[in-house]
Amino acid sequence: MLLSKLLENIKIKESSKFCDADIKGLSYDSRKISDEYIFFALSGVHTDGAKFVDDAISKGAVCVISSVKIENCKVINVVVDDITKTMADIAAKFYDYPDRKLFIIGVTGTNGKTSITYMLESILKKLNINIGVIGTITYRYANTIIPAPNTTPQSLDLFKMMSDMVNSKIKYLIMEVSSHSLVLGRTLNIEFDVAVFTNLTQDHLDFHKNMENYFNAKKMLFEGLKNNFKNNKKFAIINTDDFYGKKLFDDENIKAEKISYSTKNKNGNMFAVAENIFLSSKESSFVINSSFGNGKVSVNQIGLHNIYNLLAVFCICMTTGIEFDKTVENFKYITGAPGRLEKVPSGKDFTVIVDYAHTDDALKNVILAIKNLNPARIITVFGCGGNRDKTKRPLMAQTACSLSDFVFITSDNPREENPVDIIKDVERGATEINKNNYKIVVDRKQAIYEAVKFAKSGDAVLIAGKGHEDYQIIGTTKIHFDDKETAEEILNNI
Repeated sequence: MLLSKLLENIKIKESSKFCDADIKGLSYDSRKISDEYIFFALSGVHTDGAKFVDDAISKGAVCVISSVKIENCKVINVVVDDITKTMADIAAKFYDYPDRKLFIIGVTGTNGKTSITYMLESILKKLNINIGVIGTITYRYANTIIPAPNTTPQSLDLFKMMSDMVNSKIKYLIMEVSSHSLVLGRTLNIEFDVAVFTNLTQDHLDFHKNMENYFNAKKMLFEGLKNNFKNNKKFAIINTDDFYGKKLFDDENIKAEKISYSTKNKNGNMFAVAENIFLSSKESSFVINSSFGNGKVSVNQIGLHNIYNLLAVFCICMTTGIEFDKTVENFKYITGAPGRLEKVPSGKDFTVIVDYAHTDDALKNVILAIKNLNPARIITVFGCGGNRDKTKRPLMAQTACSLSDFVFITSDNPREENPVDIIKDVERGATEINKNNYKIVVDRKQAIYEAVKFAKSGDAVLIAGKGHEDYQIIGTTKIHFDDKETAEEILNNI
């Protein structure tokens, strides 16, 4: 596509050496530049794209778009006020608006996003419906699996993947939409058909500063439902048992058909309520009372938090036009996400479970779910990440020490903080509620070892915080570390 066409309606501050070119590709990563590409010189937290302009030009970039003028730039330099919006505008046009050719479901909230995407993917596959998934663990579609560096990638990557999905004849896309991505403009120009709100509990306050800002970031996904180039009905699926969910549901500025889900009350004209809930160590069952139909559901997922996830999946299925009976019938085939309440093979007379829980609310949900296993004791291993929300650290200790029989407080991803300082913040929560049922073991592998050695017949050991992750970030270095792999190694050697 001609550069002049791509730059139509773009607000340009200044441009140098302009000449038209037939653009073959777009990238903000100089390593991925080829002939006839546009290079977006983004400024990030850790680096500045302007430093890589010469590298991009040497690899074939014919245009550099930046927020400040690039001195002595050897190719066309287009300077714009808002490079994030410009990149999204150009990407949408270059890839011919692929979002308008897909049915796109965005899932946001503090907890449950990944589980919902995996659950929906499993039920649609059972119904022979192809779906693309973009989320925390991987981006996957049409036999392509890409490791996910971010829950929600940059707009340019999103439009490229959506274009690939359209070319692969995929009709449905479910996407985890993080609060960071909404604030940072990664989902700009993407027309969502369905937005799902799971819950909002304390997290990411290092970025958002307070809960109201955090909520307003999430709300942006729902405010965007008013965009309608597809000329179709939009749906907002909301957990109204959550305080912020109810607030969102009652917001008259959300211009979409609202569907509530709950384990308590019907809200609005379109709803799904789980009644007669039965939770056991192996399965769950409940009756769906909904505006779409009523029926009993049995699933191989455990924990009340998964009932909420399943209700969200049910509501999504209803918006796609899948029949009620087919949806309910295939719930028995639903599978969850890796690293979520995942049992580690042990061959021992106690249970070891790995979970991604890294907020106090998620930790509470997981420990309560494990209580349904009727263990003799619950032994929890957890830590908190460095360079992240410090205010949740004592809250996690209070949850872990209150609901567990014994706790090993350890490191998670300390990043550039001293692990000992992080643990001091965590420990403060336990001392505030006069709990002493814990031990500090700074080294995570040693903590897992001690927890497993501490376990006796009938106990359950929960290793929380990392779930599917196979790395640990110490300083600025990422090293291989997998909780499940580590636990298996220890179990095989004791």
